[in-house]
Amino acid sequence: MSADSPFGKWMKNIPPVRVITISFVLVILAGAVLLALPFTTRSGESTPFLDALFTSTSATCVTGLIVFDTWTHWNVAGQIVILLLIQIGGLGLMTITTGFTLLLRRKLALKDLVMARETTNGSNLNVAHLLRMVLIFTFATELLGAAVLMIRFIPDFGAYGIWLSVFHSIAAFCNAGFDILGFIPGNSSMNAYVGDPLVCVTLALLITVGGLGFIVISDIYLKKMHPLIQRRHREHLNFHSLIVLISTVGILLLGTGLILGFEYHNTTLEGLNFFEKLNAAFFQTASSRTAGFASINLGLETTVTKLITILIMFVGASPASTGGGAKTTTVMVLLATVFSVLRGREDTTLLRRRIDQATVYRSIAIFFCAVAMILITSTVILSTTPGVGALDALFEATSAFSTTGVTTGITPSLSVPSKIAVIITMFIGRVGPVSIALSMVIRKIRHSTAILPEGKIIVG
Repeated sequence: MSADSPFGKWMKNIPPVRVITISFVLVILAGAVLLALPFTTRSGESTPFLDALFTSTSATCVTGLIVFDTWTHWNVAGQIVILLLIQIGGLGLMTITTGFTLLLRRKLALKDLVMARETTNGSNLNVAHLLRMVLIFTFATELLGAAVLMIRFIPDFGAYGIWLSVFHSIAAFCNAGFDILGFIPGNSSMNAYVGDPLVCVTLALLITVGGLGFIVISDIYLKKMHPLIQRRHREHLNFHSLIVLISTVGILLLGTGLILGFEYHNTTLEGLNFFEKLNAAFFQTASSRTAGFASINLGLETTVTKLITILIMFVGASPASTGGGAKTTTVMVLLATVFSVLRGREDTTLLRRRIDQATVYRSIAIFFCAVAMILITSTVILSTTPGVGALDALFEATSAFSTTGVTTGITPSLSVPSKIAVIITMFIGRVGPVSIALSMVIRKIRHSTAILPEGKIIVG
């Protein structure tokens, strides 16, 4: 196709954020077609397209919500398709293609670099270095995670434990939450390993590292690890990395303490000793951020614990990571804005740094788009799915938007309108509400010299 042809000109002028959005749509549709075919199911029968689309969206958007048990319904071929969708969705299609181009030492066009910046949120970083690091670090971490899980799964399941280890390592690092342990009698997700620190802590660490964001991982390597290897002076982490690490550790500690406290005497942790209960609380906190694994029956959680989990899911992971949610930095900026206003300051300040207004405005937009999307989806679920309570509907909608994938058990019983609403919510949650909006309305920037009159309005 010639670059001077109408299609070539259209491709040349299409905004990068729209290319990324379209790429996710195409991957989801391709995955849905494959999963709808008989060769991917254990029964050898076709899967209804809506259910295949739901599964493909959940995998590509690294969510983990399922209408069928992954092991029971899908055979190895179907599981491979799901795992490929998880890997592509976790890294982002543009990250994978651009990254492999760099690894092969081929030059990138300017448009490729712009799209890479959009995908990784690395507008002011060395994109070439970042993408190489993303691919190498991702595959190395997933391989290491699989090797650790093999210590448990190979003795338990023989050679099949290798596939189990690889699948769950990738699903955990990509914050997807899909599991293929449905063959264990009475098991749901990771319930069979609720008291096993080797499995739970390994998965929790993979989830946490994947949710930090590749920008933070790159910064830690360049500022801390590489100088240590080279025996040089280590530098301070940049401001973004510092905020991500503080918020991540804070959520993990606070969430673990709260879940442990409110569930300690509940049936969810019945029969476990203190350290097993602590392990379960930590795992559930890490997983609830955006992963979707569950080592306890979430449907039996106390109302307070469900509300805490909803808040953890809403915050989610960090920018340029494999996870979703409103993002840790978004919430930190909003909290800093509130405290700055209460202290009578015009500028938003955080750790003695001033946050620019564009970042504050974007954070506010993301927050309200997220709340609106969750409320709309909750309303659809409540109005079209009989027998679902308000809290469970809110839980499901938040899980979909934050691409978490944990559920109180209502996903298989969702009505057709509810499934469609959840599919849309998962997609918007993964690509980002602001990115979706920009991809639909973005136009060539026109510089205007017009000066608009100031509008006075009283708030509060």
